[in-house]
Parts: sequence; C-alpha cells; structure tokens
Amino acid sequence: MALPTDLQSALDTALSRFPNQQLARAVDRLSTRYREGRAATAPIMNSDSDVAAYAGYRMPATYAAVRAVLGEVATFAPEFTPKSHIDVGGGTGTALWAAAGTWSTLSELTVVEQVEKALNLGRTLAASASSAALRSATWRRGVIDTKTPLPAADLVTLSYVLGELPEAMRARTVTWLAASASMVVLIEPGTPAGYQRIADARAQLLELGRSLVAPCPHSHTCPIPQGKDWCHFSARLPRVGAHRLIKDGTLNFEDEKFAYIAASTAPASHAQNRILRHPLKRKGLVSLQLCSSEGVLTETTVTKRHGELYRSARDATWGDPWTPHSRKLP
Repeated sequence: MALPTDLQSALDTALSRFPNQQLARAVDRLSTRYREGRAATAPIMNSDSDVAAYAGYRMPATYAAVRAVLGEVATFAPEFTPKSHIDVGGGTGTALWAAAGTWSTLSELTVVEQVEKALNLGRTLAASASSAALRSATWRRGVIDTKTPLPAADLVTLSYVLGELPEAMRARTVTWLAASASMVVLIEPGTPAGYQRIADARAQLLELGRSLVAPCPHSHTCPIPQGKDWCHFSARLPRVGAHRLIKDGTLNFEDEKFAYIAASTAPASHAQNRILRHPLKRKGLVSLQLCSSEGVLTETTVTKRHGELYRSARDATWGDPWTPHSRKLP
C-alpha cells in the first residue's frame, strides 16, 4: 500500500529541505512521545522540521491504514458515493489522499487541524496532486470543540487522534463526529489500548443508532475478551525515498497495525465473517480464526478435500472477510 506517486514526489521534495540527521532527531522525539501513550496537553510539533519529520515518518503508514479501511467501506457500502469529506485532526492531510484515492465522487475536502505548520505543509503537498479535489481542499485551523457543531459531511474521519484526547472527552467527540456525518470512520493504533478506544466508540455508535459497516460482521456485543486479547489489523507498506532514510531500518517494508470502526446512518451490509489472525497454513489444511455474524469467535479448518474453498483459504490473509461454502464444513 504505497503512497500515490504525486504525494511521494511532493513529500520527498519537502523533506529535502532538511538534513536527514535533523529529521531523524525529530522523529526520535516524536516517536518517544507517541509511545508514552499520554493524552496531549499541547501540540507536539513546534517547528517546520518537526512537521516535516512527522510527515515523512507517519504519512506512509497512516496512508496505508486509512486506505485499507476506506477500501473496506467502499466494498461493504457500495451505494456510498461521498461528495464531501472532513478529516478532523488531519495533520498534513493523509486521510484526504486516501479518500480521494477511494472515491472519485469526492469534490469537497476539508482538514481541521490545530497546528498551522502542519496545515501549511499539507497545503503544499496537495498543490502537486493530480486530483482536482485535493488541489482545491480547504485547510482550516481548529481544535475539537464539541460545543460547536461540525459542518455536515458525507464522510468524517478521525485517525490516530482519540488517544491524544483526555479520556473524559472521547465519548463527547464520538457523538460530535457522528452528528455531522453520514459515514464516520475512526482509526487508532493496533494496540490493546487503541483497540479499547475503538471498542468503546463502537458501542457508543451502536447506541446512537448507527449501522456498522466494517470490520465487524455483526452488531452484537464485541466477543473479544477484554484485557485478554484485542482486535486489530495490519497493512504492509514499502519504505521508499526519504521515508526509508528517516526510519533508518534495514527492511524495505513495514507493517502498520491499526484498529478501526466504520459506521453509517444508512443500513449497511457487512462481512459474513472476519479473519482475526494470520491463517495457520499447513500441508493440506488451513485454520482460520474468525469473528462470525452470530457475534462469536470461532475457528474453522479447511482441508484439500474442500476443493475451491481450500484454494480460497490458502489465499486468505489476516483481516479478510470470509464467506464459507454453502454447505456446512464437516
């Protein structure tokens, strides 16, 4: 899940203004801050180099996660053809690029972000986009203010932001977002804490009468045992250009792990089952751990004698929807 070519080129150009060592030091500070997992009391990007380092460090991974999530939304809500999108806490606009790559119908794109330097860089990157919607996007300085209604939009996204908010503010923020959006999409890190924030938001969205689109194959209580496991997914992305230099890693790829929920005001279809772990593949059989449409965790074993179904299971990956054969597996 690579960055679009026009975004990668614009990002590399923006990062070339700064020495790699300066960017690496800024990345180290920012990554340490994120790993601490504390709610932010003030913006953590205070300089142009901080913003550039953040963009080089996080835009590829965030893009991969958001693009994967929005792809699921497009699959299970094919009638959803948004024209407007607001990304709250959107930084340099990663989610806008992911949304524009998912739906050609989008024409009104808005980022709401409190860090002016992040908005400036996002605006610069978008100026090089092949998409007219991205080039004409609105970049608005602002904070999450649940007392002021958010403008209505077909799609509202909040990516990697809930964990930055004080705990007491999170539920109000979810209600605030949902009040404005036909489709609301929330994404958090694929950690136990990130999953718990998504699980809490999921329950809240159901109470608000929302229909779940993805990843859940049901609207029952989440069957994941709290404190013992967590539901999350992964997107693989290549390390190229300045991103690879900043990461200072030996691998030419990385896996971004994330948890998410997408919910709609309209009735929506969803996966019949969702694969929750890497399939266990042995000679002649594949074992799948599933969350089912009945709201329970199950394990299914598919063997060679199941023919086409076995071939499908061999190709299945973690996070995929899974539709069993019409006949019950013995």
